[in-house]
Amino acid sequence: MAQIVSASPRPAVSGSRAGPEGGRTGAVAGRSRRHRRYHGAVQPPAQPHGSGDWIEVAGVPLPVDAATAWATTPGSGAVVVFLGVVRDHAEGRSGVTGLTYEAYEEEALAKLAAVAAEARRQWPVIDRVALLHRTGDLAVSDAAVAVVVSSPHRDDAFEAARYCIDTLKETVPIWKREHWEGGSDWGTGANPVRVVG
Repeated sequence: MAQIVSASPRPAVSGSRAGPEGGRTGAVAGRSRRHRRYHGAVQPPAQPHGSGDWIEVAGVPLPVDAATAWATTPGSGAVVVFLGVVRDHAEGRSGVTGLTYEAYEEEALAKLAAVAAEARRQWPVIDRVALLHRTGDLAVSDAAVAVVVSSPHRDDAFEAARYCIDTLKETVPIWKREHWEGGSDWGTGANPVRVVG
């Protein structure tokens, strides 16, 4: 099972239960899980107990270098890193100055874990998968999402990473609000969330 970590400084989502040390508990596919709250930087999952998946929704900058180093293992001949960054324009909008991301965090973590599991089903040779997404206010050029996949060979790493970002965008309940000089509004071109698979 993927190690799921939450670094969001926001209070727990309605319906979640408080666990020890201020963490939250929940269930995914019949398994219980514990969310850890970090104070400060996002940390990679502990090894060797982890599954090789790093699943994160965080209100702090994404640790891209740490995720890349974590995914680089002796058996990996390829590490593919995709970053989605905030750009200065959107469909029909110029002068974008930033974005605000909001997430249904508990469900977002479950969907991210499902994306990683499906990638592993389709590409069983992949070694590690990191799916990290920001929440909160981001400026132009800030990393909003990171997908890091390692495998023995590049074809599998590229294909699995492409699958992960495309499926993440279609299945994970994370919304963006665009800000520009003339105002702010929810992002254009949103689609209904679909089931992972």
